[in-house]
Amino acid sequence: MPNHVHALVVTVSGQPMPDVIHSWKSYTAHACNRILRRGGDFWMADYFDRYIRTAQHLAFIRNYIRDNPVKAGLCHAAEEWPWSSAYGARASRPLAHCGRDARAP
Repeated sequence: MPNHVHALVVTVSGQPMPDVIHSWKSYTAHACNRILRRGGDFWMADYFDRYIRTAQHLAFIRNYIRDNPVKAGLCHAAEEWPWSSAYGARASRPLAHCGRDARAP
């Protein structure tokens, strides 16, 4: 998305989500500001997260993230958005890092 990021992640024990988000935001803010030849704030101070509890919730969130560029009018199909995991042939690939196919039944 041009003005925000959606990410679906599996956290590692001992790595609190606020620390992970801070690390991402710090690194990307510095890199983006360097590329844009500017300084100052890049991201909003806060973030929103959700704890996934069921396979149905996971499927809902994956579809929400996948379809967000379509709902925003940025493309006609999720597979067309080049900055998405749905882009091109990747759309049907399972979540390999989970050790199983994480798609809900």
